[in-house]
Amino acid sequence: MKKSKIKDRTEQSFLQYFKSNYTLYLFLAPAVIVVFIFNYIPMYGALIAFKDFSAMKGILGSDWVGLEHFKEFLTSPNFLNIFLNTIKLSFLELIIGFPIPIILALMLNQIRRAMVKKNIQLVLYAPNFISVVIVAGMIFILLSPTGPINTIFSMFTNSPVPFMTDPDMFRPIYIFSGIWQTAGWASIIYVAALANVDPQLHEAATLDGASLFQRMIHIDLPTLKPVIAVLLILSVGGIMAIGFEKAYLLQTDLNLPASEILPTYVYKRGLQLGDYSYSTAVGLFNSIINVVLLIFANNVVKKLSKGESLY
Repeated sequence: MKKSKIKDRTEQSFLQYFKSNYTLYLFLAPAVIVVFIFNYIPMYGALIAFKDFSAMKGILGSDWVGLEHFKEFLTSPNFLNIFLNTIKLSFLELIIGFPIPIILALMLNQIRRAMVKKNIQLVLYAPNFISVVIVAGMIFILLSPTGPINTIFSMFTNSPVPFMTDPDMFRPIYIFSGIWQTAGWASIIYVAALANVDPQLHEAATLDGASLFQRMIHIDLPTLKPVIAVLLILSVGGIMAIGFEKAYLLQTDLNLPASEILPTYVYKRGLQLGDYSYSTAVGLFNSIINVVLLIFANNVVKKLSKGESLY
């Protein structure tokens, strides 16, 4: 009886809240509809991973094969190399790239002249609006055997450096070009969070003899802690969902041993070779790993940060 009464009261309070704030739900409705159409309805297509898909028969009419496509991928000779390439590239990008926007935000927060700060921010944010195709083209031009960088190297060496054909060069090029393009834009959320810091805290710390570095560590970083925790969880949860476009655009036949990752492999098998069932299975395998990593990262950060998490 008590549980039913509590449930009734909860439903009544929700209905009352909904009636008094229905306009907020109306604003939310378009976003919910869009997410449902483009994120939930396409999940129906995941059935292809468990079927021998035929366009003539359709998804429901195609024959079930169970986990055959998953077994084929896990036992294929390319699996280990492609999987490790994805893991290495993703983790290196996370470890190297994640702290950079935080450092940029802390540095920008120390600039007191508004005009100087705006100009620096404009320079840092601009690369984010350059198309990935253009960025890849710039990289090929700059790092080509006859490009400006190799022209400089040729003054000190007898032969140009094979930047775009050496597999060992692919990951540094991918990671540092990504930092150049996105770090400034990614620092916006941290700069916004630092705007909430009470200036009196810095004034009091300065009077007590705290250095600039000490004020960053003990005042600014604790303010950023909740934001860092949430973004870190999201970054770890999407670690296998590494960008397809730039990896594919920077691929060459010679750097393929390091540049072939799961998204590019799915694209080639699915769209170029028309093996839809197999490529869907690989993509689903990738998504499952992302979900597992998201849950794991959320639990770890929740314990380490004493409650800061997504849920």
